[in-house]
Amino acid sequence: MLPVFKTIPTHMDYKGQKLAEQIFQGIILVSAAIGFIYGLIIEQFGWTVYIMLAGFMVSCLLTLPPWPMYRQNPLKWQPALPEPPAESREKPQENLKKKKHK
Repeated sequence: MLPVFKTIPTHMDYKGQKLAEQIFQGIILVSAAIGFIYGLIIEQFGWTVYIMLAGFMVSCLLTLPPWPMYRQNPLKWQPALPEPPAESREKPQENLKKKKHK
């Protein structure tokens, strides 16, 4: 792949996902209400569908790409713990097999 594509961020944080979901639902709800009222006034159901589709496209454009407003609260990960040496590690199954019951 081209190195340019690797520099494009492709993630959202959890608060950004919540914001994107709220924006998406808000735009769909508003476009549905406007489309229904406009279609009712002019008595054409087709316009209701067109307005809904336009709202869907606008909401997809605003919420699907990971815009910077969706990446403002990154998670702070804890550092990885060092692995113990291979000799000191035992599998739990091996530990159980060593015990003898009478």
